[in-house]
Amino acid sequence: MIVCKFGGTSVASAEQIQKVAAIVKANPARKIVAVSAPGKRSGDDIKVTDLLIELANAALKNEQVEEKIQNVVNRFQAIAEGLHLDNSICDVIAEDLRERVQGDQTNEELFIDSIKAAGEDNNAKLIAAYFTSIGMPARYVSPKSGLVVNDLPERTFALPEAYENLAVLKETKEIIVFPGFFGYTKAGVLRTFDRGGSDITGSILAAAVEAELYENFTDVDCVFSANPKVVNDPVEIKEITYREMRELSYAGFSVFHDEALMPVYKIGVPVNIKNTNNPSAPGTRIVARRPATGRPVTGISADSGFSTLYVSKYLMNREVGFGRRLLQILEDENISYEHTPSGLDDISVIMRSHQLTPENETRIIERVKNELQAEHVEMRHGFSMIVIVGEGMRHNTGLAARAATAISQTGANIEMINQGSSEVSLVFGVLQEYENQILQALYKEFFAHA
Repeated sequence: MIVCKFGGTSVASAEQIQKVAAIVKANPARKIVAVSAPGKRSGDDIKVTDLLIELANAALKNEQVEEKIQNVVNRFQAIAEGLHLDNSICDVIAEDLRERVQGDQTNEELFIDSIKAAGEDNNAKLIAAYFTSIGMPARYVSPKSGLVVNDLPERTFALPEAYENLAVLKETKEIIVFPGFFGYTKAGVLRTFDRGGSDITGSILAAAVEAELYENFTDVDCVFSANPKVVNDPVEIKEITYREMRELSYAGFSVFHDEALMPVYKIGVPVNIKNTNNPSAPGTRIVARRPATGRPVTGISADSGFSTLYVSKYLMNREVGFGRRLLQILEDENISYEHTPSGLDDISVIMRSHQLTPENETRIIERVKNELQAEHVEMRHGFSMIVIVGEGMRHNTGLAARAATAISQTGANIEMINQGSSEVSLVFGVLQEYENQILQALYKEFFAHA
């Protein structure tokens, strides 16, 4: 059995969904299909998810919502007409949106989640109806049937029983069409996964049914060794390990969500990233192990939007529990951290900037000063993380020196260096205005000279 997931651009229009049907039909092993909400049809288009967020915000402000409901319905109607489906599917979608808008607004986050999820949920219903209409018996299955997730305030993840519940899908005779992006708590509350959440849903399904392969269809032929929007004609990656892909996805590789690897990694289901618009291309395979290549570096990625909490206190290294108490302050604010480079008398905690507000920043700084008696505390913003990844890095000496030299030639200063204990990745923290220059310099060093 193969589980395949189709992203937003792959299901953005009737024409794209016809391509999806042809791909699924071409291989009878493709029995479970996870789908996103319709994405952009062109550069200046609006995603259905963005239309739904507008609808949710209008509802929270008690504004008139009928026009915004109609904007969403119109997108689905254009798809349905292009697929020659009965207009009754659009009536179902309109009614579903009106019901969601009338839902409980006590928790705004959960209310918005419920509205956002309508994109994937209704697209799955429409695609299942289309498959059946062209002689491909299909069945829409709701996440409510078994994709059980945790409760707030933690980020959303599938509970162990979700895999047990969804395992029954391996017995299906029909094609299962399953909406991505969300699940339900044990109490029946809808919660969405993080960005790229449909990747996560597809991975959960592949792990639950112990699929032989998880195909992730997107709008590129493969994964590249660097961002092709920044680096000209980067090398294509034909095969990459789970660990390498996880590291690259963490820092800006938007082709595949980093959290989506965990379910398939645990039981060893290989992943194949492929292009809906060019399905014959081999794509990029993500596997547990791969043969060594001549290059120590597999890929280089970069991501901006990081902040650093810098703390200095004399003899900090002698103080038992200092790091734990510092991280507890961040935990109290529901903030996760990325790296903690430290010296004898100072420590930096690097985190995603979107978690910070002027209010919680002030509270954090005051608590660190008062509770830990730190001599100097400040929050610094505007950093990027540059990540160099490769299974072959551990067997190569001088790689960090080569990277540092390439970065220095751009005129940028290295604010932080962190090498993982697995030696699969090397992370540099830099000011974000140098991000693209550094990416180009590192690519030239490790790929143009190979």
